[in-house]
Amino acid sequence: MSNFFKLRKRRLQKELDNNEQKNKKNQENQQSSKGQNQKTDNPYEDWEKELAKSSDYKKKDFINRKTGKKFIFTFIPTLVEEKVLDNNALPPLLEEEFLKITDVKKLLPIADVEVSSDTKKIAQKLIEGYVMLTLEGDTSGFAFFSAQKTVVRSVSAPEIEFSVIGPKEAFVESIGDNLNMVRKRLPIKELISEEFIIGKLSRTTIAVIHIDGITNMEIVNTVKQRIDDIEKDEIADSSYFTQLIADNGNSPFPQLLDSERPDRVAASLAEGKVAIIVDGSPHVLIGPTSLTEFFNAFEDYFLNWILATFIRMVRLFAVVFSIMITPLYVAIVTYHYELIPKDLLVTLVTSRRVVPFPPILEALFLEITIELLREAGARLPTKVGQTIGIVGGIVIGTASVEAGLTSNVLLIFIALSALASFTTPVYQMSNTIRLLRFPFLFMAEAWGILGMTIAFSFLITHLLRLTSLGLPYMEPVFPLRLQDFKDALFRLPFKSQAKRPTFLRTDDSSRFSKDKAHQKKDIDE
Repeated sequence: MSNFFKLRKRRLQKELDNNEQKNKKNQENQQSSKGQNQKTDNPYEDWEKELAKSSDYKKKDFINRKTGKKFIFTFIPTLVEEKVLDNNALPPLLEEEFLKITDVKKLLPIADVEVSSDTKKIAQKLIEGYVMLTLEGDTSGFAFFSAQKTVVRSVSAPEIEFSVIGPKEAFVESIGDNLNMVRKRLPIKELISEEFIIGKLSRTTIAVIHIDGITNMEIVNTVKQRIDDIEKDEIADSSYFTQLIADNGNSPFPQLLDSERPDRVAASLAEGKVAIIVDGSPHVLIGPTSLTEFFNAFEDYFLNWILATFIRMVRLFAVVFSIMITPLYVAIVTYHYELIPKDLLVTLVTSRRVVPFPPILEALFLEITIELLREAGARLPTKVGQTIGIVGGIVIGTASVEAGLTSNVLLIFIALSALASFTTPVYQMSNTIRLLRFPFLFMAEAWGILGMTIAFSFLITHLLRLTSLGLPYMEPVFPLRLQDFKDALFRLPFKSQAKRPTFLRTDDSSRFSKDKAHQKKDIDE
């Protein structure tokens, strides 16, 4: 009997132990479920922990005077215009009766109001300058309303593409203001703007603009596809963007034209091109483009066509002169004395009589000196930079000739070459021309005029293979488009430009009726 009671006691003890274990498990499950319920009851916990680390994060509590319910504003003061809260949002929310968060849309006199229950939106909306409104006792959702603070500079005159004649208005860093300036010049419903957001960290807004019914949609789709393929964490300026979507990222030639003039962008859109506005950049990208377009200033269209054509010819001559004159000097002095006239040869020999260096070192010394003066003038404050450029050039040039380091003939050529490079109206192409002189210089030292010919062949081959958004860069020279010469190397009268550029393959190629443009009736008729 004693054994029976012992076995019975052990079984009861086991049952008690099992019950205790079950109770412990149930308690743990209940605690975990409570924890989960607490997390679901407070869905803002994750994003609030992150934003609360910043000092510019604020919450404000208010009480509705009719219902007595508390409502809370959550926002980032550095991104929000608090006048919008004080003048537009608070008066109706304090005075008018509202029991549900959905009533906010009727009360607030603000266009951009959104009611949502998606907690994933909260952090991004607050960072974009929205204010989050929550109502005590209403867990169905929350509301966002727009109160962004905009800090932008006012519209000013163009600094890089300055013109004596024409509008004195340049783009600013705000994408909204830039779109406004373009739409003001093209007030048509066919002007289409499509926005994209790129950059994991910067979340930069980009607008792609074209005119529906004129622009070839293949060009627009090419731009969209390249935007979708961009993988970069931060986009600071349009210059970042043009490097990311360029056809050939290893080419020194710019493949998109950037402009700070709204009138130039509007004219390009009317031709059938695409404009790309990057938020935070005062320059708008235009594409596709061609090589000749970089040597055309928009001021050419404000002048008589004869004067404009003459000025374009001067620019093209200045570009060739700037690239070739120093290498040609080195090639002739080193290998081809027979090409120099006798009278000039005496002058040249006299100027080089005391120079101890070969022509290539002499030329490199002056070229590098010019580049240093340019960079110093560009990086210093405006007034100081101008003084350094002028005084530094005179002093260093005179001192180098008197010291016998360079010849006075080469100094004149270098100065003219630098002056000629400044005639290029587009800054990016001006930098490319500065760079091109050095390969030609080294080839001239190696093989004389034959070396310059080889360098020129490589340059032409590269340009013929280059494209801009898939279209040929050397148009209208290659492929040959005689019609497009009317506004490429030359600038013929407006009445002769009844058709849009053929290489753009626009949906509507006609600008105006050519027959009506040539009709000239007397006032008495």
